[in-house]
Amino acid sequence: MSVVPPKNLWRTLAVVFALVFLYASVLAKLSHDWWTDENYSHGLLIPFVIGYILWAEREKLRQAHRKPSMLWGGTAILLSLFALWAGVAGAELFMQRTSLVLMLAGVVAYFWGGRLLRLVWVPLFLLLLAIPIPTIVLNQIAFPLQLFASRCAVWSMRLFDIPVLRQGNVIELLPLNSLETKKLEVVEACSGIRSLMTLMTLAVVFAYFTYPPGSSGDSPRKSGRFSSLKSWGLWRSSLLVLSAVPIAILTNALRVSGTGVLARYYGVKIADGFFHSFSGWVIYIVAFLLLFGLGWVLDRLYSLFPNDSVAAPADIDLSQPPVTAATQFAQSEGTD
Repeated sequence: MSVVPPKNLWRTLAVVFALVFLYASVLAKLSHDWWTDENYSHGLLIPFVIGYILWAEREKLRQAHRKPSMLWGGTAILLSLFALWAGVAGAELFMQRTSLVLMLAGVVAYFWGGRLLRLVWVPLFLLLLAIPIPTIVLNQIAFPLQLFASRCAVWSMRLFDIPVLRQGNVIELLPLNSLETKKLEVVEACSGIRSLMTLMTLAVVFAYFTYPPGSSGDSPRKSGRFSSLKSWGLWRSSLLVLSAVPIAILTNALRVSGTGVLARYYGVKIADGFFHSFSGWVIYIVAFLLLFGLGWVLDRLYSLFPNDSVAAPADIDLSQPPVTAATQFAQSEGTD
C-alpha cells in the first residue's frame, strides 16, 4: 500500500518513472556488478530486503506525520543531481551510485518530510552498504587485512612447531614428505573484505528486526533533541553493527590460519578446491553465530538492570487527582 492518497498516485508514478529514466544506466551497471563481483554479491538480495521492510512497516509509514520540507528536500535533490553530473563527467561510478541514495532521501524529505525520512533511513543505509566502494579505497583496506591474516597464520603455525617464513602476504613452508618449500599467498579474496561487507549488512538487518520494543526514546519523559541517544535500542544496534568488523576480521584470520596448518600435513593443494569453498561457508556460519550470540548476550545483560522508566501501576487511575487526608475530611463533612 502506498503512503500517499490514491488521488496523488499519478504524481508518485511520475516521480518513479523520472528516477528510473535518470538512473537507468547507473542501476544497470550496479546490478551487473552485484552479479559479477563476489565482494558485493549480497547486493542481489538488498532490493528484496528493502521491499520487505517497507511492506512490514507500511502502517507506520501510512500513519506518519507528513510535513514536506521543500528546503532540505530540494537541497538534497539538487546536490544529488550535481553529484550525478560530476560522476558521469569524471567516470566515477561510486559518486553516481551514492547520488541515487541522496536523491531518494531528498525525494522523501521533499514530499513527506523528515519524520518519514527517519522511518526509512535503514533501507537507505542498506542500499548504501550494497554500493561497491572505489577500487583505490578497497585496496587500502584489503591489503592491511591480508597482512593481518598472514601474521595470524604464521603465529598459529608456530604454535604447532611448524617452520614457516613470511614475506609480506606470502607464507613459505615445507609440507611433510616434500623436498622443496611451497608458497601460500593470502590474496585479496582471502583478506576478509568479502565477509566484512556481507556481515555488516547482515548486522544492520539483524539489529533492525530485533530492535527492542519500547526503546525508541519517544516517551514523554525522554523528549528532547538528544533523547534518542539515551535509547538502549540505538546503543544495542550500534554495538551489533560495529562488532561485525572485528568478528569478520578474526574469523577470516582463523580460516587462513587453519589453511596454513593443514597445508603442512596435506600439502598446499588444500588451499584450493572444495576445502577452500567449504571453509568459507563454515567461517560465514561461525561469524553469523557470533553476531547472534552477541545480540543474545546484550539482551541478557539489559534484562539484569531495571528500566529507568517507572510505569504507573495498573490499578491507579492517573486521570483522577490524588486522594489526600484533606480531601477525605472534606468528603466526610458533606455526608451524614
